[in-house]
Amino acid sequence: MPASLDTTHVAIAPVPDETLADLLTRRAAEDPDGVYCYFKDEVLTLGALNARANQLANLLWQEGLRPGDRVGLMLPSHPDHIVAIYALAKLGLVRVPINVHLKGASLQHLFDHLAPRGLIADAEHADALAPELSKVEYVLWRGGQDAARAFERHAGQSAAEPPVRPAPDDILALTPSSGTTGAPKGVLKSDRTLRGGPQAILRLTGAQPGDTFLLWESLHHGAGVAVIISALIGGTRLAMVERFSASRFWDDARRYNVTHIHYLGTVVPMLLKQPPREGDRGHGVRIAWGGGCPPDLWKAFSERFGVQMREGYGLSELITFVTVNLDGPPGAIGKPLDYYDVLVADDEGKPVPVGTAGEITVRARVPKLGFLGYFRNPEAEASSRRGEWFLTGDLARQDAEGFLYYAGRKKEMLRRRGINISTWEVERVIAEHPEIEEVALVGVPSDLGEDELKLFVRVREKAGKPAALDPLALIKWSESRLPYYQIPRYVAFIDEFPKTPTQRIQKKELPRTVTDAWDLDSSGYRIGK
Repeated sequence: MPASLDTTHVAIAPVPDETLADLLTRRAAEDPDGVYCYFKDEVLTLGALNARANQLANLLWQEGLRPGDRVGLMLPSHPDHIVAIYALAKLGLVRVPINVHLKGASLQHLFDHLAPRGLIADAEHADALAPELSKVEYVLWRGGQDAARAFERHAGQSAAEPPVRPAPDDILALTPSSGTTGAPKGVLKSDRTLRGGPQAILRLTGAQPGDTFLLWESLHHGAGVAVIISALIGGTRLAMVERFSASRFWDDARRYNVTHIHYLGTVVPMLLKQPPREGDRGHGVRIAWGGGCPPDLWKAFSERFGVQMREGYGLSELITFVTVNLDGPPGAIGKPLDYYDVLVADDEGKPVPVGTAGEITVRARVPKLGFLGYFRNPEAEASSRRGEWFLTGDLARQDAEGFLYYAGRKKEMLRRRGINISTWEVERVIAEHPEIEEVALVGVPSDLGEDELKLFVRVREKAGKPAALDPLALIKWSESRLPYYQIPRYVAFIDEFPKTPTQRIQKKELPRTVTDAWDLDSSGYRIGK
């Protein structure tokens, strides 16, 4: 029978009209000495955050930037980045997040497509940015030698509230889509949608005032920004680290008395593959929350580290979480929040049968929290809509109780010998191999006109050196765990995967050549069916 539209939703508080600017002003007035963020040995209070955001906003206003102007941010994971985000929000400037690892053509695409008028960047990236500087009118350098264009000048400005205020639905950011399979697109994000995602985080995590979140996410990605806003809305605290580190993760959690940890992409398997320690449960973390936990690792992670798992599903085009799993079956991404309807559909928009994979399509029940569009990309915007429904490009299955289970990316479905193959399903099985740290499966051209399967493998290190892994031994190990048509023909080893800020592997950067790979067909070994 078809999976009908699930009318069971998870209740969540409405998103109020109070803007980010007004929210920060109010929180700072109510609790000026309250801790907002820990960073190394520094403490950033709500009062100090508001004052610094006002000072930077007033400097930008004095320099001629006005509401609606686009401003690029290329800053490290540091409290200065948080200050800059709120300063732009205070003035109604449109934030253009820039990944600090971008260079060359990818950096050029961002400046050409999103066309920021201003730029606030760390001086460390001056060389990479040099070819793009002629495209912007105004630049502030953090840590640079040019005193007239120094980010640090904001410390001498007035800490009074800036002269303008954005409205609740003004556009405040152009968040890049994930870009894992193609060029990133600038997603229009309003003040309201930027607050809707954090509301969903608080609903999923059950966090209370005084709880502490470990903030490892890069702030040039929407997930990290949602976490910093959730702290304002929910009265939680942040423990900010410069970058994700699997080996230091739990030490950081202990140091800052963290209560909630966030996972995305490969974070869960990377933490599980760290050597067991006596103190694996010696921390104050209660909740591990996020998206993309391999279902088979759910219980193992929960039991080893003594945390409760909370899984959800969201996307750049909408908000951080559209569905949440508070206490449903392990491995499920849950049911939709009150803000949205979710339908698992076929290519014609019809519901698929229970247990059958179909595309996740989403319709906003709160129109102002719907998909607002892509910046200057009407073709992509039109192709992602079917009437009221947004087409996510993600696949899921729905059970008889209405719980959804993620099933990979529609664009990453490969066709081999007449059979459709989900790369996600193959990857999660092979990732269980004890010598493997990370894997990625891509399609490469076949003489038969369909796809051959090429597997990229990053092996685990032992005693500081990569473990030795024989490709044929890996194929034989896979043979009892995968159907014959899902077993890769090519195996290539890689030292480090290119990744998005949320630790998702960027498959578009992986070579589709086969001369660099071991070839099963040339080995003489034949797979039994």
